[in-house]
Amino acid sequence: MTQHAKSWTLKPGAMTLADLRAVWAAPAKLILAAEAYPVIEASAAAVQAIVAKGDAAYGINTGFGLLAKTRIPDEKLEQLQRNLILSHSVGTGELLSDAVVRLIMLMKIGSLARGFSGVRPLIVDTLIALYNAGIMPAIPAKGSVGASGDLAPLSHMTLAMLGVGDVRVNGELMAAPDALAQAGIAPVVLAAKEGLALINGTQVSNALALHGLFMAERLLEAAMVTGALSLDAAKGSDAPFDARVHAVRGQPGQILAAQMYRQLVAHSAIRASHLEGDERVQDPYSLRCQPQVMGACLDLIGNVGRTLLIEANAVTDNPLIFQDGPNGQAEIVSGGNFHAEPVAFAADTLALAIAEIGALAERRIALLIDATLSGLPPFLVRDPGVNSGFMIAHVTAAALASENKSLAHPASVDSLPTSANQEDHVSMATFAGRRLDDMAHNTAVIVGIELLAAAQGIDFHRPLKTSPHLEHVHHQLRQKVPFFDADRFFAPDIEAAKQMVLQGELSSTCKNLFAPLYA
Repeated sequence: MTQHAKSWTLKPGAMTLADLRAVWAAPAKLILAAEAYPVIEASAAAVQAIVAKGDAAYGINTGFGLLAKTRIPDEKLEQLQRNLILSHSVGTGELLSDAVVRLIMLMKIGSLARGFSGVRPLIVDTLIALYNAGIMPAIPAKGSVGASGDLAPLSHMTLAMLGVGDVRVNGELMAAPDALAQAGIAPVVLAAKEGLALINGTQVSNALALHGLFMAERLLEAAMVTGALSLDAAKGSDAPFDARVHAVRGQPGQILAAQMYRQLVAHSAIRASHLEGDERVQDPYSLRCQPQVMGACLDLIGNVGRTLLIEANAVTDNPLIFQDGPNGQAEIVSGGNFHAEPVAFAADTLALAIAEIGALAERRIALLIDATLSGLPPFLVRDPGVNSGFMIAHVTAAALASENKSLAHPASVDSLPTSANQEDHVSMATFAGRRLDDMAHNTAVIVGIELLAAAQGIDFHRPLKTSPHLEHVHHQLRQKVPFFDADRFFAPDIEAAKQMVLQGELSSTCKNLFAPLYA
């Protein structure tokens, strides 16, 4: 099984975005803080006391949803929980990536370990064992409406604990019983409430939204770099980045973005070459208004991060066990923390930012290929006519920007009643989060095409150089993609540039510049 070089200790309720980014990026051995176990045990004991007392309690000794009034005999409680998982494993579509599944498992472990869910330590330890062994449950992407929690996908996660269905190990599908046996992990038999605690919650919606968040952060960094490179390629002005302009408006993201643009273009010989005698008075908005647009995206992304971090540390199953009930007795309370409306709103907001990052980059590509605006050769190629140059690469960018506009339509405004109208308003947070991956990949292609186009423009200004930061980015690109001297098979170049965007290579040597994004 997979061995992890690093390990870290999870303190329930205290995860940071840095922790979540690290788990998303790569596996690491997980250790649960020792102080979590007493509260987990106390919560499990409270459930057993309720069972022993015999009073009806939702999800413990009753049916689910509209069947909540159906009382289940004690001897069938284990069967009730197993049947719950089997009947709710109805997902469809492609499997979620290992990165997303790691986040799901981590957040479910953290939620259960806070001691409000009534599960035994065995349940938490089994999830940790699967996680540390690199056994990723095979979770189909589709089938959740974001309330009552992510029931179907979390059921598929729980199947692996039961030794049912498939899992993925080192990227390969295998039968869950075989994977558990190889790792020395015994399948669990669920006790009262444990199945419901495992599948009720927002962890899938939140993991998908976090995936979108971390992709958006990389896109924001990359698009600020390519936007600065385009500014120099078009011999634009850095005067609109003047700190005074942004201070009088006061928008924090805009002020920070302008600061980053000033640093990105500082000491550019290309800029110095046209400080005097340039007949142009103002640049087009796609160059001039970058701090305003990207700063607004920066603020949105920051707000989304705060919401999703709260949710990552939250307890979102139902019902919940509280130890401070009447007369000091444990009390079970039915609520609705499984409703993922905060996540849906956050994901919808993030979709706007991702779409706008791509939309602005597409406009800059259009500017660069237009000789009347950029002053560069038509379509950024010598001997235009014989060569089409970047003509159709821009068409691809336009197609993807348009597609993102449709995908950016808010998912949260929709709701379809489920469970015979017992669950009569849902968040659609799971789709809200899931579509962010498609949008991010679309935008990564657009920004990648801009990188190619802007670098081509810089080459036409040689021997003048752009800023030190941007020269390094240009050099990185040219290590993988040569100057476009004549028409050639273009798709591999675009893919190489896209991967540079997705892997964070455009900002890899100036991380200190972008550090304020994560403050």
